Amino acid sequence: MKVGIPKETVSGEGRVATTPDIVKRLCAKGFEVCVERGAGRKAAYANAAYTEAGATMVDAATALAADIVLMVRAPDAKQVAALSEGSVLLALLDPWGDGKIFKALAKQGVSAFALELIPRISRAQSMDALSSQSNIAGYRAVIEASARYGRFFPMMMTSAGAARPAKVIVLGAGVAGLQAIATARRLGAEVESFDVRPEVKEQIESLGAKFIELDIGETASGEGGYAKELSEDAKERQQQALTEYLGTANVVVSTALIPGRPAPVLITEEALKGMAEGSVVVDMAAANGGNCPATRADRVSTKHGVTLVGYTNFPSMVAGDASSFYGRNLFNLLSLMVEEAEGEEAGPKLKDFSEDEVTAASLVTHQGEVLYPPKKA
Repeated sequence: MKVGIPKETVSGEGRVATTPDIVKRLCAKGFEVCVERGAGRKAAYANAAYTEAGATMVDAATALAADIVLMVRAPDAKQVAALSEGSVLLALLDPWGDGKIFKALAKQGVSAFALELIPRISRAQSMDALSSQSNIAGYRAVIEASARYGRFFPMMMTSAGAARPAKVIVLGAGVAGLQAIATARRLGAEVESFDVRPEVKEQIESLGAKFIELDIGETASGEGGYAKELSEDAKERQQQALTEYLGTANVVVSTALIPGRPAPVLITEEALKGMAEGSVVVDMAAANGGNCPATRADRVSTKHGVTLVGYTNFPSMVAGDASSFYGRNLFNLLSLMVEEAEGEEAGPKLKDFSEDEVTAASLVTHQGEVLYPPKKA
């Protein structure tokens, strides 16, 4: 069975779906691995490293024609057309988007798995690409904030005087938010964090940050560890309470997202006006409209003296390690999807995707049909 790794075509994407280390593990499982030439270049993985690991370097058409195709982002129209009927695709496919990619993949006869839909259960943690990449994003967002902020993050004491530590407020304490807290603390900042789910208070405090308690009249604890949407009244109370509180921050890292929904507005224009000149807001929800409406996706701008960072692909800024983490997620998922064939057809063969809750939940197209969102009974 052949596994193909094509180049990513999304603008600005530096990751690659499989690293040389993962290629070795795939080959050990009996897979034949073919990698498009130059696929790992932006992540600093050379063609020679893949060859030494056991892969064959090929052109785009050959990589896309494989039995199983591994990608980071959804293929473009040309790549979809090159996929083989009956093949399997594993990638981040944006299941909450407009759905056009699913229709195209179903028409092509591809069985596609959206990594975003891996259920958040204990046995699937090693396959949870959304969490592994969010973790990296939270780290890189704080590094970006520290570079944009014109002062020290830690307390600095010298013969010329002392500088107070920066005050960082992290909005949202999911995977990205918790890593942002941890990174800001490691850099020596004073950190506070707000989340609409009171049960995360213990996690926030365990990282050395203060939990911001705001009375907004309701909580928003949802399924699978995600937050659910607040009522309109609660949203307004939340915005008012945060507007006053954010004026004390030097840096705000905002991570609040609800899958399939526009990003909740947490940082109003009034809040920006109340922040000190030179403050920094890193809006990690910029791709979904932003937690701050003034943020511009994939741009750095300034409003009311506050620097607004709207980058939408922080993991790609750490492409080498992000690719390594992502590649392991794919390897673990693929290992769940196959079993050893017997007799003359020795080697890995695909299982029935419906037999396991992980593969059943993440399968979005199969046998010419679009399976996500599920049809109502």
